[in-house]
Amino acid sequence: MQASFMLVSYDDRDIAQAASHLKTLRQAAGISQRELARLLGEHHSNVGFWEPTGNLPNSKVLVPMSKILGVTVADLVGEVKTRRAQPADGRFGQVFDRVSKLPRRQQ
Repeated sequence: MQASFMLVSYDDRDIAQAASHLKTLRQAAGISQRELARLLGEHHSNVGFWEPTGNLPNSKVLVPMSKILGVTVADLVGEVKTRRAQPADGRFGQVFDRVSKLPRRQQ
C-alpha cells in the first residue's frame, strides 16, 4: 500500500520571512555567520545556506543555536505565539469566576 503525502507549497514571502528571521536573530545577538558556525561546531557555509534559503538546521543544532542566540527554539523556528483570552469583565466575569470554582461535575 502506498501512502500519499500532501505537499506543502510555501510562498516566496514565507521563505524570505524565515530567512530574514534567522538573520535578524543572529544580528541582534551580535554574532557573525562564521562565529555562529564556530560556536555550533558547524561549517560556516551551513549558516550561509540557512539564512538566505529560509531552511532550518536539523534538530540537533536547534537547541544549541537557540541558546547561543538567547531565544527559545519556538522563537527560532518562527512559531506564532497564541494569545491568551482576556478575562471577562463585569457581571459575566463574576459569574464565570464563581462557576470555575465549582467542582467539575457541578459546572
